[in-house]
Amino acid sequence: MQETTFDLSLPAVRSTSVVFASPHSGRDYASSFLSIADLDAAEIRSSEDAFIDRLYEDAPSFGAPFIKALAPRAFVDLNRGPDELDPALIEGVRRKPHNPRIASGLGVIPRVVANGRHIYRGKISLNEAHDRIATYWRPYHDQLQTLLDESNRAYGESILIDCHSMPHEALTTMNLQNAPRPDIVLGDRFGSTAAGHIMDQVEAAFTEAGLRVARNAPFAGAYIVQQYGRPSRNQHAIQVEMDRALYMDERTLEPKSDFAAFKEQISAAIAMIAEIGFAKDQPVAAE
Repeated sequence: MQETTFDLSLPAVRSTSVVFASPHSGRDYASSFLSIADLDAAEIRSSEDAFIDRLYEDAPSFGAPFIKALAPRAFVDLNRGPDELDPALIEGVRRKPHNPRIASGLGVIPRVVANGRHIYRGKISLNEAHDRIATYWRPYHDQLQTLLDESNRAYGESILIDCHSMPHEALTTMNLQNAPRPDIVLGDRFGSTAAGHIMDQVEAAFTEAGLRVARNAPFAGAYIVQQYGRPSRNQHAIQVEMDRALYMDERTLEPKSDFAAFKEQISAAIAMIAEIGFAKDQPVAAE
């Protein structure tokens, strides 16, 4: 396994069952990838969860591990299943029953970025797709599963906070009926990936930090929360989508001048979320 496929930050003492993860903030755009892409630098970054890793990087200070991808989403999407291969992009892939994510070009190897812009000039080989999955997708998920298993063994539960961002325009599709737009959208697949009391406490943490919160619309959660959320087994997974306009200029892909102040708000929420999973038993020392 290459050392650069993901970054893992561990607390000096792990004192909570909560694990924070950012699968879409990677920005290591290899020259070999850019050479076959048909987009400029700004276009190819449009599907990236820019700066989400910076907003959540203080999680270890509150006793929780934080794992983030380094490869960009446009290269390999860690929030898709390894079998979500797109026959319109990858040579030799047979068509399967309809999958709306694949049909829209958003399989595990994406065909498009935001607004349906095509990434490649042509197709890529099946070997290339399998290599990306083996080199980048698999190590991230293996490590994430290890972190959750450690929480389950030590504390009898695991709580995964899957950290994402959403374009501000994504909220224009919501039927708000004169209500203010949410800053945060929490997704638990309508109650199937996290217990209600966990979801309530995560919502309260962001609300107390001064943010407006909605649930499951327009984003209810994708592969990661579906894969790891098993509330009947005390395994909870919640997707957190954050409005990018709160902290960055979506046109220039630069943080706003008040980024540091906004990060303090998020750190306050992180601290409260970590408290949800504080262990009653002896904390676990980091390796």
